[in-house]
Amino acid sequence: MRYVKLVIINALVLLSVGCASNSEKTYFDKNTNINTVNYKTFSWLTKEKIMGSTFDTNPVMIARVSKSIEQAFITKGYNLVDDAEKSDFTISYTIGSRVKTNIHTYPALYNNTLGWRRGYYDLSSSGTETNIRQYTEGKLAIDVYDVKTQQPVWHGWATKRITSKQNEAPLKVINGIVTSVVDTF
Repeated sequence: MRYVKLVIINALVLLSVGCASNSEKTYFDKNTNINTVNYKTFSWLTKEKIMGSTFDTNPVMIARVSKSIEQAFITKGYNLVDDAEKSDFTISYTIGSRVKTNIHTYPALYNNTLGWRRGYYDLSSSGTETNIRQYTEGKLAIDVYDVKTQQPVWHGWATKRITSKQNEAPLKVINGIVTSVVDTF
């Protein structure tokens, strides 16, 4: 009986880990040689704002992401200026997505009667089940450059599994991801 409880608990843990993988993962890398404490103003590195994207990125999405990044830096207390030469730092970003595949293989008894046969738990059940799932993973990377030294100051990025529901109404997802990345600056 104790083994059955252990199997059930492990299955629940695996299920919860699988569900948790839908959240975004945020990372950053900072150039510690440049002091950013006195930064007050920012501008875009280039007029196009975006440095790179996948070939199928639509221009409406680019406008949404650009606006969201601007708003996130403004919310942190920085002022947007038009002239890059008069700002403390410049920003740019890249976005993209790709289709990924998850393959999970587990003993067949996890997916059926848990091996119960003739009144006892039978561990001799053989075979495996394989579950293959494809999903879309989006990535956003934001870069910050010091205007005076023209050196990279900070690189923040996030990856997130994108569901079809989020594709239909992307603004909330975009704002959430941008905010979580910019918060690490």
